[in-house]
Amino acid sequence: MDSLFCVENLRVAYPQRQHSTSAPVWAVDDVSFSLQPGERLGLVGESGCGKSTLGRAVMRLLPESSQVEGRVMFAGQSVFDLSPAQLRRFRGEVVALVFQDPMTRLDPLMTIGDHCLETLRAHQPQLSRRECKEKAIATLEAVKIPASRWSQYPHEFSGGMRQRVAIALALLLEPKVIVADEPTTSLDVTVSAQILQELTRLCQEREMALLLISHDLAMVGEYCDRIAVMYKGQMVEMGAVKPIFQDPQHEYTRSLLEAALHIQAINSHTQDSQPNDLESSLLRVTDLKQHYTLESNFFEQLLFKKPASLIKAVDGVSFELYAGEILGLVGESGCGKSTLSRTILQLVRPTSGKVEFLGKNLTQLSGQSLREIRRQIQMVFQDPHACLNPLMTVGESIADPLFIHRLADREEAKQQVLQMLERVGLTPAEDFYSYYPSNLSGGQQQRVAIARALITHPQLLICDEPVSMLDASVQTQVLELMQSLKEEFNLTYLFITHDLWVARFLCDRIAVMNNGQIVEIGPTHELFTNPQHPYTRTLLQAAPLLALQKP
Repeated sequence: MDSLFCVENLRVAYPQRQHSTSAPVWAVDDVSFSLQPGERLGLVGESGCGKSTLGRAVMRLLPESSQVEGRVMFAGQSVFDLSPAQLRRFRGEVVALVFQDPMTRLDPLMTIGDHCLETLRAHQPQLSRRECKEKAIATLEAVKIPASRWSQYPHEFSGGMRQRVAIALALLLEPKVIVADEPTTSLDVTVSAQILQELTRLCQEREMALLLISHDLAMVGEYCDRIAVMYKGQMVEMGAVKPIFQDPQHEYTRSLLEAALHIQAINSHTQDSQPNDLESSLLRVTDLKQHYTLESNFFEQLLFKKPASLIKAVDGVSFELYAGEILGLVGESGCGKSTLSRTILQLVRPTSGKVEFLGKNLTQLSGQSLREIRRQIQMVFQDPHACLNPLMTVGESIADPLFIHRLADREEAKQQVLQMLERVGLTPAEDFYSYYPSNLSGGQQQRVAIARALITHPQLLICDEPVSMLDASVQTQVLELMQSLKEEFNLTYLFITHDLWVARFLCDRIAVMNNGQIVEIGPTHELFTNPQHPYTRTLLQAAPLLALQKP
C-alpha cells in the first residue's frame, strides 16, 4: 500500500546568529517514517528531543531561515514544493495541527462560534452561514462543547475546555492527517479518554492518519498502533506498540518505560506513612464558595430579557490539611481545582466560607497581614515558563521573594539562592544563577519555580499541576525531589493534579472534586482499592495504565 504521508531523511536546524560560522545544530536529525490511511503513530521522547520541531516541520511552520533537508511527501506530492495558495489549503484540509497550548490557536477577541465560522468560510466558501453553523455545532458537540457556549469567548472556558475547542477546529475541515502535539496535557483523564476515543473513531471512519506527539507512554500505548521514540533529534526506535513495550531494544526507551512504571508503582509511603500530627490542622477550609455571574450581553438583555447565569466554580467545599501531609486534589478540567487554590491564597476573594491557616481566618485579612501569611503559603504553577520573567536571570527570579518580604540584603540573598539551586539539583549553581529561563529545559525551569517557592521557607506549598507538562523521566526526578524537599524543609503539600498515577505515587490522602464540590476524600490506598463515589470510579476506569502493557 502506498503511504498517505511520508517523511524521508528529515533534518532541521533553527536559524543561527548572523555571520555564525559554526556547523548547524540539528534539532531533528535524519528522521524517516510513514503513515498509512487510518494509522495512529505515537511519537514520544523527553522535552527538547525534537518532537514538536518535527510536527511543525511537516506543516512548514518553522521560522524563516531554518535549515531543512530531506523530503515530506503527501500522496506522492512534495510538501516543500507547494505554492502559498496550495500551502493554505494543505494546512487544515489535508493536515491539521493541534497545539499543546490552545491559546496559540484561539483569538481572545473572537467568540468560539466565530472561530468555527471563520475557519469554514476560509476553506469552504460554498457553504451558507446556516450550513457552517450546523457543521460547527455538530463538531463542537463531538468534543463535548454544548451549543449553549457558542457565543462565549476563550477566557470564559477552562484550559481543558479551550483544548477541546482547538481539537474541534482541527476536525472541522475533515483533514486526512492530524498532527496532535501534546493535545491532552492540560486535560483530566475522563476528557482525555473521550477526546482520544473520538479521534480514534474518526481515524477509522474517515481513514484519517494521526501523529500523536506525547510524553505519556500509557496514553500512546492505549490509543496508537505504532510508537516512535525520539532522543536528541533522532528516531532511536520504532515499531508496533506491544513488542516495544514488552522488549525495548534501545537503552533510552528502556529508561522511559522504567520511569513511567516507577510512577505507576504503589509507593510504600502512601500506604504506610501518616502525617506527623493528625491533630495539628495547618489549613482548614469550611463551606467555601466561589460563584461567578456570567452577564448576558446588552442585546440579549434588551431583546430577550436573558438573565445573568451563575457559575458555581467552588460550591461548599470543606476539608482539613494536616501538618506534614501531602493531600492530592484530583478532578476533571473545569471542576474548580485551580479556582479553589487561588481562593485559598486569597488571590480571589470567596463569595462565602472560611479559610483558616494556623488558626487565622484569611478571608478577614488584607494588606500587610495577608502578605505576611503568603510568605508561609507559596505556589508552584503548571507552566514554569509562564511564571518566570524572561528578562530576569534565574538568580534574580529566585531572590525576588526575599526582597518582596524584606528577608535578606543582596549578598545574603545571593548566598541563599546558590544554596537553594544546589538543593534542587541545578548545579553548578554559579552557572545556573546567571542563566535566563530560555536557556533551560522544561524540567529545569520547574526546578527554578520550586526553588523560588521554597526560598522564603514556607510551611505550605500549593502545587497546581506541577509535572503535567514534563515527560516521564523528568516527572519522576521532580516528584522525587519534591518528596525529599518535604522531609528536609518540613513541608505540607496541597497537590493539584489530573494524573491519578502521579497522585497515587506522591499523596497520603486524595480529595476528588467534581462540579465545584469534593465528592470523596480519603487515604490514597483506600480510594484506589475501594472507591465509594461513582465519579471516582469513572476517573479510575478512564486512567490509562502502562503496566497492563507488560507481559
